[in-house]
Amino acid sequence: MLEKLVRIFNANSSRHLLIIFLVFAITGSLSVYVSGPILMVLELDKIISIKPLYWIVRVAVITIAYQLSLLVVASLFGQFSYFLKVQRKFLHRFYLFKKN
Repeated sequence: MLEKLVRIFNANSSRHLLIIFLVFAITGSLSVYVSGPILMVLELDKIISIKPLYWIVRVAVITIAYQLSLLVVASLFGQFSYFLKVQRKFLHRFYLFKKN
């Protein structure tokens, strides 16, 4: 099972897979944590009174914070090039980045 995960994530080893999971975990938590103060500064709860629209904007802010913090956290773990490829693949799926 572990070997299958190593292949799915294109990891070099089990240790590399652990680092990948750790970066994803830290980045996810960090992006949600950072998005709170960003939303308070933007005062979206005062501007947007429609709850579904507010949550759509909130998810968009979390997604942008996630993409930015992913590269920062990955750099701290020495995995910048791996996660840059992951991020390009993500952006390509949303037609925000052209594939070479």
